[in-house]
Order: sequence, then structure tokens, then C-alpha cells
Amino acid sequence: MNTELLEALTILEEEKNISKDTMMDAIENSLISACKNHFGTSDNIKVIMDRETCDYSVFAEKEVVEEVFDPALEISLEDAEKLDSSLHLGDIAQIPVESKSFGRIATQNAKNLILQKIREEERKAVFDQYFEKEKDIVTGVVQRYVGKNISINLGRADAMLTENEQVKGEVFKPTERIKLYVVEVKNAPKGPKILVSRTHPELVKRLFEAEVAEVKDGTVEIKSIAREAGSRTKMAVWSNDPNVDPVGACVGLNGARVNAVVNELRGEKIDIINWDENPALLIENALSPAKVISVLADPDEKVASVIVPDYQLSLAIGKEGQNARLAARLTGYKIDIKSETQAIESGELPADYMDQMAMMDEEGYVGEYETDYEEEPAEPEYAEGDDAEEMPEFIEAE
Repeated sequence: MNTELLEALTILEEEKNISKDTMMDAIENSLISACKNHFGTSDNIKVIMDRETCDYSVFAEKEVVEEVFDPALEISLEDAEKLDSSLHLGDIAQIPVESKSFGRIATQNAKNLILQKIREEERKAVFDQYFEKEKDIVTGVVQRYVGKNISINLGRADAMLTENEQVKGEVFKPTERIKLYVVEVKNAPKGPKILVSRTHPELVKRLFEAEVAEVKDGTVEIKSIAREAGSRTKMAVWSNDPNVDPVGACVGLNGARVNAVVNELRGEKIDIINWDENPALLIENALSPAKVISVLADPDEKVASVIVPDYQLSLAIGKEGQNARLAARLTGYKIDIKSETQAIESGELPADYMDQMAMMDEEGYVGEYETDYEEEPAEPEYAEGDDAEEMPEFIEAE
């Protein structure tokens, strides 16, 4: 048993995830290559290797002939009989080859071939490991800034967080641990090229899957996400179990679950709304926290007209149009938001809409207080001129 070789292959398999069979194939090929360098040909070289013990033998197959013209491929009958007396003319004799007899160059080439195979298999193992994590999140350690990009160590490989995939305003320190979304893994000559992101909407989804058990097991589905990284995210959720509140499950007790995600995203605001198959209701939910009067949605054209109270218009649109923009991305609809006044001017609401609403409010106000309070009698009013005439009624005569 070749104990040293067996131990070396075992260590390679454990540390670098390179199988023993692969390395044994590489050793066989390196021995054949060494024979080619030493003898000038390897067409008649056979390598036999025991996969259990790692013992190996190298043979050169030569034809038994009367007169030798090519010593690399032929052997005389006289020499063949010395090896095996049963050999005759035309037989194939197996001549043992001692690997120790190889020259320095042949040995070096065989060594380089094995080392090259180790590097190739190591790159392949690393690529396979991270290719499985594509479209998932990983934890990395910040190494250094390379220009405006950031080098991240993921363990067995390094990734590059490019400027386009960084959240504006986020600054990292070396050795800091951060979570990243693996966008793509490419196989390159120098090892896998891993592109990661902190701005991808799927990062939010994967973080919720890690924090919320109901999302991970499929009870709660994240139907849609719209994100402006570093500022705000809107997320629509749906429950496959009528007894589970999807929004409540994602928020958690006292906001524990959503706060864990917010902390990982460094304070990014997250709005969680209920998903609805009815596009009008979905759009109304998406525009929260603004109140909506009416929604007219066209599923074919993917456009919607929304009317909100005058005092809610700025809230519905949001700062620099952010709320409306995220709602449009979340729902997939082009949303036109108008105030009550604008809707009346465009004819979408009747001209006396405001009067009707005022009457409804007024009626509601009267009805609310009629049963609670009784009208008190008015106190008598006195004019200045009446005091002199009425005074004698309260004064006793002398």
C-alpha cells in the first residue's frame, strides 16, 4: 500500500473538495506524459493503479520480433524470453517501467501536470459551491476598497461589490461583516467571478425569508417588491392560510422581524401591504399611507386613474414622487393621481361633488349630537333702555 500517496489524496479531498478518483486520473495521465517525454512516445504505455491502495505499475507494451527496428515499440525474442519464457514471435510483452528512471525534465513535467489538475479542480469546486448560491444571500467580510468598488471575502472566494450595486451613502470598514445578494457567478480562468449586490430588490426578499418562518415555509408569499435602495421599499404579501395575517407575520411582535431587516439595510424604510388580485384594491393598498377616494384600473392597458382628497395629494405622490413611483413598480400599472379639485375640473367627479360631501358631513354631524344633547332655553336679553322701566318691579314701595 502506498500510504503516503493515500494520505495526501485524503487531505486534498477534505480540504479542497477534490475527489480521490479525479486525482488518481491526473496521476495516471502525468505518468503517461512522463513516459512520452522520456521515451518519445506513449502510445504503448499502460498505467495500472489500484484505487484502494494507491499502488501503481507502469508497463510498456512491445511486440516480440526477430530483429528490432524501433526499440520503443519492439523487443527481440531473446530479450522477451528472459522476461517470460512463454512469449513467442508476434506476442505482446509487458515491460515494467521504473518511474525513478525518468529524467529531471520528464519528472518536472509530470509534477506540473498534477499541480495544474489540482488548481483546475479547486477552481471548479469553488465555482460549483458559489454557483449553487446564485440568486441567494451570502455573508461576506469587507476587505478593502478598490477604487470605488469594494473587495469582499466570501470564504473560499472573493467577490466584487461594484459602485452600481452599492447603496448610496453606505460606507463599510475593513473586517465588517455584511449580507449580500449573489447576482451572478461566472467561470473565469483565474477562478469564479462573483458579482454581488446591496441594491437588488431580491435582497429584501431573501432577508425576510431568513427572518420570517412563514415566508420560508411558503405560508406567506412575497408577491411583489419595489425598492429604491437606501430610502424605501414597498412589499406586497399574500397568505395561503386564512388564519395567518401576512402583514402581521412579516412585521412580527413589536416589529421585531421587520426591524431586523431594517437594521441590516441600515435604516431603509419598508412598507408592507396586502396583495390583492383586484388591481384597484392593490393600487389603493400600494399608495398607503395616503387615503384614496376612487381607483379606475384598466388591466389591458395597465393604466389606472386614482382620486385622492386634496389634503392627501402630496402624501400620495410622496417626496419627489417616490410613493407614486414605488406603487407603480409594485403593481405594474401606470398610475395617474389627481386631487378632488383636479378631478372636478376634468369632469371625473360631478361639479357639485364638494357640496354633496359637505352635506353628508353636515348631516352626519347633526345626527351625531341630536340624541346626546337637549337644546337649553335661551337666557332673556335686555336692552339698555328697558332697565329703568323694569326696575320698579324689583323694588319695594316705601
